Amino acid sequence: MVQQWRNLAYIHWRYDPGMIQGLLPPGLRVDTFDGSAWVGLIPFSMHGIGLPRLPAVPYFGSFPEINVRTYVRHNDVPGVWFFSLDVNRLIPAVVARTTYLLPYCWGRASNRIDDGVLRSDVERRWPVRARSHTAVRIGESIDKPDDLAVFLSARWGLYSRGVFGGLMYAPVDHEPWPLQRGELESIDQNVVQAAGLSSPIGDAHVMFSPGVSVRIGRPRRVGRRA
Repeated sequence: MVQQWRNLAYIHWRYDPGMIQGLLPPGLRVDTFDGSAWVGLIPFSMHGIGLPRLPAVPYFGSFPEINVRTYVRHNDVPGVWFFSLDVNRLIPAVVARTTYLLPYCWGRASNRIDDGVLRSDVERRWPVRARSHTAVRIGESIDKPDDLAVFLSARWGLYSRGVFGGLMYAPVDHEPWPLQRGELESIDQNVVQAAGLSSPIGDAHVMFSPGVSVRIGRPRRVGRRA
């Protein structure tokens, strides 16, 4: 599939690696930086979903998304593990659950920039109720991202569960993220806790990106059935 990810905020907190490892399926190992696992709350706008060389899907191909994720490895191949992905389109949520086997959720969602602030909102209705309301002040460009910024953003694949157990992997390809500094002005959320995680503590690491164009490959089985 091809798509565009636009107006994205990276809001991350440190977590104990053991806690995160306990929430992962067999075959995945939590990836760490500076001794910590990292959990991200990532709001952005999805645009132009479709197949290569074909027009984007009308209506269903563009919508806001807010996901909760962490970072993992399988046989030393890094990737993203999603705890939840909230959208305001029911049919894409169902399709993504049945094809890529990702934990998409449905409800009201929005992602917009007002006066230099990215405001993102979720009121989840299905499968369990949850919410997320964030405001991120967009700052100056990061000309030379540090190692942590690269760790949190440069991920070239995603993992999910297989239909009959096991593990699936789909490659992700895009240009390097153009990154900017961000400041978390406000947050009111429980989507992280709804994923089975403890409440975030400490200051969040925050960045913004205007976005990239993305190609996601066909998922393939990489782990044995449980």
